[in-house]
Amino acid sequence: MSNNSNLFLSIGKPIKDEYGRTLGKVASFALTPSGKFDAVFIQFNDGKFSKEPIEYLQFNGAEVTFTSTLKSQASVLCDQIPLIWRKDQALKDLAGKRKISPDLYEELHNNFEGVLSQLKKDAQVLIDDTAKEIARCDQEIKTLGYAVVNLELEHEVGQIDEEAYKSAFAMLQENLKRANKEKSDIELTKSKLSNILLGDSKQPEQKTNITSTELTDKKLPIKETLTETLDEAPELPEPPVVVYVKEVGKAGI
Repeated sequence: MSNNSNLFLSIGKPIKDEYGRTLGKVASFALTPSGKFDAVFIQFNDGKFSKEPIEYLQFNGAEVTFTSTLKSQASVLCDQIPLIWRKDQALKDLAGKRKISPDLYEELHNNFEGVLSQLKKDAQVLIDDTAKEIARCDQEIKTLGYAVVNLELEHEVGQIDEEAYKSAFAMLQENLKRANKEKSDIELTKSKLSNILLGDSKQPEQKTNITSTELTDKKLPIKETLTETLDEAPELPEPPVVVYVKEVGKAGI
């Protein structure tokens, strides 16, 4: 509780998103009767107030970071959908082993199916939202690109001095970096949600479901893996090179 009490020190402090944009300030907190922090009241830059779940914010000293609502909701769905699916499968196994009655199985199975159906609908709504956000990022990146080109042109013809040019160029580059990072994060969120709906999450143990991004991140030793695979393989038939030479001869090349 002593750590939680320090959150009061963030009242009046600026809130930034994950990409460095200032969204507003911490106005107050909502606590449960037992003293647990439940939500944060935020004054946004446009003057509006909003009550947001405490889970959406990260507190690091005087720094307060607001996690995207879209990403937070997607994270919950990516956990819940596979969990409900696994529970339904476990229920089916219990019914097959005659450990529960058919009537009880049907009741619980229908409950799981109902919850799963609603969660998938929610996931589809979020996928649609991510598509809109990606389009917004694309437009922002395009606009920033035009801004850079025009800045370069005016600087080239002498309309903008060197100091102003360097300052503006650094600002535009920083915004481009932020916009591209945000777009990548949203695309990753959309991909995870799509995989959930496609059923990839039902078989997490299958290595064939690993994405190219995951392979890059893990930096798998591809050459070593191929060598190990060949070493472990049974005795191979006649080397294919011999076959290729015969085929070339037949083709008359």
